[in-house]
Amino acid sequence: MGQVGRARAEQIMSERGWLPLLPEAFRADVLRRSVLLHFAPGETVFRLDDPAGGVYGLVAGTVSVSLAPAGATPRLILLGVPGHWTGEGCFLTRKPRRAEMKAVVETTMLHLPLAAMDQMAARDPAVVHHVSLLLMMTVEFLFRVINDLQKPEADRRIASVLQRTTWIGEAPIPLTQSEVGVMANASRKQVNAAIRRFSEAGWLTNTYRSIDITDPAALRRFADGDGSD
Repeated sequence: MGQVGRARAEQIMSERGWLPLLPEAFRADVLRRSVLLHFAPGETVFRLDDPAGGVYGLVAGTVSVSLAPAGATPRLILLGVPGHWTGEGCFLTRKPRRAEMKAVVETTMLHLPLAAMDQMAARDPAVVHHVSLLLMMTVEFLFRVINDLQKPEADRRIASVLQRTTWIGEAPIPLTQSEVGVMANASRKQVNAAIRRFSEAGWLTNTYRSIDITDPAALRRFADGDGSD
């Protein structure tokens, strides 16, 4: 389901994530002004320090998001969730991009250009509040990431990452063990051992370059310290 048509894209984005939380007139305006884009696997959507631009909404497929503080190299932090939009920082600050986003598989997105956002905000000051809600949704997600990374046991951090990536849908997780290690702040050896343990417990199946989560609830319980030790 990497490429989808316009009508289906608007339906998906109207039912998931940010837009359903907002007034119907704003939602319709966002969809009307957005451009439908398709990205091939590995294609970059935007890079760190790119000029300020608009927001992107993930319709179908998977994107990786890498973040870094000023002067540091971006590191893989999360996979995008269908229905969610990102890139709002440029609209609010007028600063260059603070993240890097790439398509992991064939991916469809909606892009609302910065100029269109400015036109909308000039007509309706509430647009700034609507975009600020998107920012806070991103912050809440990053709180979850920080909380997961503060767990002292590597296998619980790894379980947290694996469970969190199920938010992209029921497709296999398109990450290597090394990439899981980056997201969990764990070595490849620790990831390999944890995945073997979780596979033996029946929580996932593992093949070359992909992981299928079969029991995300069990992974979450274990990650939170409520599962078997």
